[in-house]
Amino acid sequence: MPGCFKKTLFALASLISFVSFILIVVAMGTPKWMTGKILCKTGADLVNATDPELVKFIGEIYYGLFRGGKIRQCGLGGRRSKFTIFPHMVKKLNTGLHVMIIMFLCVAIFFSLVSFGFCILNAIKVPYRAINGPAGACLWNFLAGGFVVLAVTSFMAAVKLHRLTERIANFRENVFRFVILEEHFEDCFWICVASATAHAVNLLLIAISGIHFPKIKTKTEEVNVTAEDIMY
Repeated sequence: MPGCFKKTLFALASLISFVSFILIVVAMGTPKWMTGKILCKTGADLVNATDPELVKFIGEIYYGLFRGGKIRQCGLGGRRSKFTIFPHMVKKLNTGLHVMIIMFLCVAIFFSLVSFGFCILNAIKVPYRAINGPAGACLWNFLAGGFVVLAVTSFMAAVKLHRLTERIANFRENVFRFVILEEHFEDCFWICVASATAHAVNLLLIAISGIHFPKIKTKTEEVNVTAEDIMY
């Protein structure tokens, strides 16, 4: 049976792995990975809008991995619309990269659950096989965190290098053209970053669990038996 200190660390690590699993699932299902402000360039150019008038042509956009929405401002008031990435819009995006982001997160979910199970196992007993022990728990946490990092990095590449926000904003816009004024990574993106950080914390906890602290031994007074003591 593992010691009390080791049990506590692995119990905490299992809780962190489960929280990471929940975080990734929530992040994937929420359409708030990115928000931004979009300018209706065509409308502003038609009326030669100056700085005070540009407000009438600035809308908003938000999106996640599967859906999103935007407010179009082209001088006649705001028009709200919602959209889904699959199956139509993904054809206009970098399909391979977008699918890879989703796959990375799905694999990370799987490894988070495996990490959760291994941490529970190590909290209950000392496994006979090394792969089932702390080494295995380290491996699954490293893989889970690594795939989350790959997903986050790929999403940043899609936004910054492949102009993801601009492509989404101009989807099925035949008359007006929109340009991006501002874009910000939102809560769901940072939730994934927190998930990767959680697995890094787990690696630290597992490393600490392998440290053997010296045991404090109390010295017992040695009893000296002499010949006189035996006589009495």
